[in-house]
Amino acid sequence: MAKCDIGLIGLAVMGENLVLNMESKGFSVAVFNRATEKVDKFIAANPGKKLTGCHSMKELVDSLASPRKIMMMVKAGPAVDELINALTPLLSPGDILIDGGNSYYPDSNRRAEEIKKTGLLYVGAGVSGGEEGALKGPSIMPGGDTTAWPAIKDIYQKISAKVGPNKDIPCCEWVGSAGSGHYVKMVHNGIEYGDMQLICEAYFILKQGLGLTNAELYKVFDEWNKSEIESYLIEITRDIFTVKDPESSADLVDMVLDTAQQKGTGKWMSQHALDLGVPTTLITEAVYARALSSLKDARVRASKVLSGPDKKFTGDKTQFIEDVKQALYASKICSYAQGFVQLQAAAKEFNWELNYGPIALLWRGGCIIRARFLEDITAAFKKNPNLENLLLDDFFHKAIDKAQPGWRRVIATAVELGLPVPVFGAALSYYDGYRRANLPANLLQSQRDYFGAHTYQRIDKEGTFHTDWLHNRKLS
Repeated sequence: MAKCDIGLIGLAVMGENLVLNMESKGFSVAVFNRATEKVDKFIAANPGKKLTGCHSMKELVDSLASPRKIMMMVKAGPAVDELINALTPLLSPGDILIDGGNSYYPDSNRRAEEIKKTGLLYVGAGVSGGEEGALKGPSIMPGGDTTAWPAIKDIYQKISAKVGPNKDIPCCEWVGSAGSGHYVKMVHNGIEYGDMQLICEAYFILKQGLGLTNAELYKVFDEWNKSEIESYLIEITRDIFTVKDPESSADLVDMVLDTAQQKGTGKWMSQHALDLGVPTTLITEAVYARALSSLKDARVRASKVLSGPDKKFTGDKTQFIEDVKQALYASKICSYAQGFVQLQAAAKEFNWELNYGPIALLWRGGCIIRARFLEDITAAFKKNPNLENLLLDDFFHKAIDKAQPGWRRVIATAVELGLPVPVFGAALSYYDGYRRANLPANLLQSQRDYFGAHTYQRIDKEGTFHTDWLHNRKLS
């Protein structure tokens, strides 16, 4: 009996769809699940396909061609380590273990080192696109032991989403060593948090400030999706406004409770931004916005006590809608700029060699943040692989210059109307801070030296200095 090309463990919906995707591209796949009845059910539901159901991990290993390639699609955390420990004695040097879950990058860094000692090859592959992407073509971000890439490249590039004029450029390319694949996926998810919150703030301004109906919002987002901000998230937002609640005559979006949940990847990105000392402010504010939304009962109580502006926009609605689009575009540019700055800082921290243009291309199709302007990001890094910040690229700083007037009007108007825009505001504050040669940190460092003798540097000479501020005061 012929050996299978690859094995997959974990037949939840993502795992099942990845298996079907692989099989549809000509690969034979062996599958195993801890609950073996799920294996039997899956095989029975897909007769005639190049699938082999296994009732034990040894059976799975024995069914695979060498070097054995096993993709693990199990819950991130201890379950991955337990699975690795169970598989390791069954495998031979050169066999490949692929973690396709949403693993935390420090775990992937650790696993890469531990698995290397056994002679096995480890790959941490970020997979984005949800259930539909897994079946029809996800964005895949593999990293780990570079020697594993030739053995899995054909499979992963064939099952990934395709972009380009001829739809022949795979949204899958080798990212780097150790846990870099899962780190890039984490940054993808953080940017996703920012994109979603920006869209929500735009929606809130248009609905609460301008009083647009859901039918009018559909038209606005439909037009936006034909512009420079075309993206998957704009597209699905447009569609959401057309769905009716099956239990009432209301639009379903208006029946959904305004509390957002999160799985933690955005938080991970913000936490590491703090460790690295990089200002990933927009995504961090998006995480906080979800946290604030979860305080529903507290917000309802506060709404009966706290006051603020309660009025509608009275100006030119058509122009203001265009302003909101420009604010969304400019803020989105800042979000991606921050994301790539963090990737650069992480690469330096972990000694990874990351190629930023190809990373942007990985996100062009299949994933949640796929958008037209990712091609512009790819072009920017192709032109200058050492680009310090996307805002410094000619295309993007011209786009920001064009968007600035509307961007500022939107935030000012939102403040006047009492509408919260934490992520729009964070984006503009980051831009205004980054574009200034001087910031008030001279006073901050003076304060630190005053109360804690933390020293300071001077603008007129090299060195580190301390002053006894109290005894050097000159009172007028």
